[in-house]
Parts: sequence; C-alpha cells; structure tokens
Amino acid sequence: MKPLVGITGRRLQSSVITHMDSRYAERDIDFYFTDYASKVAAAGGIPVLLPYEAGHEETVDRIDALIITGGQDVHPAMWGGSVEDASVPVGSSRTSGFALDADRDSYESALLRAAIDQSVPVLGICRGHQLLNVVRGGTLIPDLPPSSVEHYLTDAAPTEGRPEHVVSFVPGSLAHSLYGPTRVVNSWHHQAVDLVGSGLVVSGTASDEIVEAIELPGHPVLGVQWHPEWQVAPDPAFDWIVSTAFERQHVGSA
Repeated sequence: MKPLVGITGRRLQSSVITHMDSRYAERDIDFYFTDYASKVAAAGGIPVLLPYEAGHEETVDRIDALIITGGQDVHPAMWGGSVEDASVPVGSSRTSGFALDADRDSYESALLRAAIDQSVPVLGICRGHQLLNVVRGGTLIPDLPPSSVEHYLTDAAPTEGRPEHVVSFVPGSLAHSLYGPTRVVNSWHHQAVDLVGSGLVVSGTASDEIVEAIELPGHPVLGVQWHPEWQVAPDPAFDWIVSTAFERQHVGSA
C-alpha cells in the first residue's frame, strides 16, 4: 500500500488571488504549492493536504510521513525573538503571503511534536526546517547579513530550480547518505538556524557556515534549508521520506 504523506500549507484571504470573484474576497483559502504533491506522488507516495482543522494527534496517527513546507517567517515570539525581528508587522492579516500566522505556527508545531513522539518520518523544508529547530528549543537568525553566499535572490524565486550554492554534508549523517559529500542547491531564504535545538545535529552547511541541514539522531527526521521540490535534478529527500514511510508502514503491520 502506498504511504500517506501529510503536507502542510498556508492560509490566505481569497482577495490575494487576481481576478477572484470579489464576493469571496474575505473568505480564507488553503494554499499549497503543487510541487510538493507532485514530488511525493512521483516518489510513490499519496500526498495528503493538511488544513489547520485536521487534529494533529489524529492526523499523525493516520499518516505515514509528514512534510512541513516552506512559507512565511515563524513568529519571533516562538523562538525568543523580538517584534523588531519580524519581516512584516506583527498582527498583519492574511492578505499577504508574507503575513505571520500564529495559527500555522501552532498547528505545525503540534504536528512536529506528535510526529517525533511517534517516530513518524519528518521532512522540514525551508520554513519547516527552521520550525523544526524552533520546536526543539532552537533560535533563528532573523535576517541574514550579506555574505559570500547569496541566500535570498530578490529577482525571482528559484522555481526553475536554478542551482545557487554548494552545501557540504557531515560524513556519517543521514544527509550525507542521501546527497554525498556535497550538493549544489537552490536558495530562497532570509532567515536561518542560529542556536541549534535540543537533540538536533547540523549535518549540512554552506561555505559561509549557514546551517543548511539538520537531523535528529535516532529519529527519521531531516530538515533542509533549500527547496528540494524546485531542484533541477531529482532531490533524494522525497525518495527518502516516501521509502522511510513505506518501511515504517510495513514494520507496523508485521
């Protein structure tokens, strides 16, 4: 049986969609980039889109793996930051894709904790990678200073999978087993992991020492700062999450 892979998204007002019928303008919609679902399906899984109303415990009981996706910044209150650390005004509405969303933070955090407790495989992507660190008690760099690596390209998102910089992986780590010693990845983030959360280890860094991959030894948990769903070459993260979910599914039914 194909494993069920839960995929989180964001919630926005319908008014953000160009040419949306104005009568729906104040209705909320759940928003998911289809790239995540496409990559999960291509790897042999069944993508399951998770709205905030899906109870985290019941959801984790039923899914075989969890992907926490990219999106807006994690609210600075989650990691001990200040209001000044927010990239948009705190309390802003869902009329912007950049708006902080405490509901999303709370829901995804609960999903992460439940998944880790139940050894459900987890893949955190960009924001999801950062939230994984926050949930484990870590902190974030609120806005990356200029460096030798351009982490946030202002001209366009890397939706064509443009390779941007090299990540080096720690021998013996899960990330190293998937990617080898180095990998050229895309880059689309202005924040990053700072203080590493409890139990997590850094398994990948850029040449400027920015954390690009983290994992939780003893658990099927991986966070990556780049966007594997937008890579030109197939990214092994999706094969890993689906195959690990499949193995867990069959061990559980044995």
